Amino acid sequence: MNLGPWEILLILLVIIILFGGKKIPELARGLGKGLKEFRKTTKDLKDEVNSAADDVKRAVDETKE
Repeated sequence: MNLGPWEILLILLVIIILFGGKKIPELARGLGKGLKEFRKTTKDLKDEVNSAADDVKRAVDETKE
């Protein structure tokens, strides 16, 4: 799904009409905070899964010896 410049301009115009110029920075800040939290949570989950996988590998290696 490719958006051309006219479609992007139309979307931005609709957003400005719906929310007004003063609300847009607040919405952008909220979106940025949400994305930051999502990335942090995703990283934490990946770290936890990798840690659990390392523990399992270590346990398997110990039982082989």
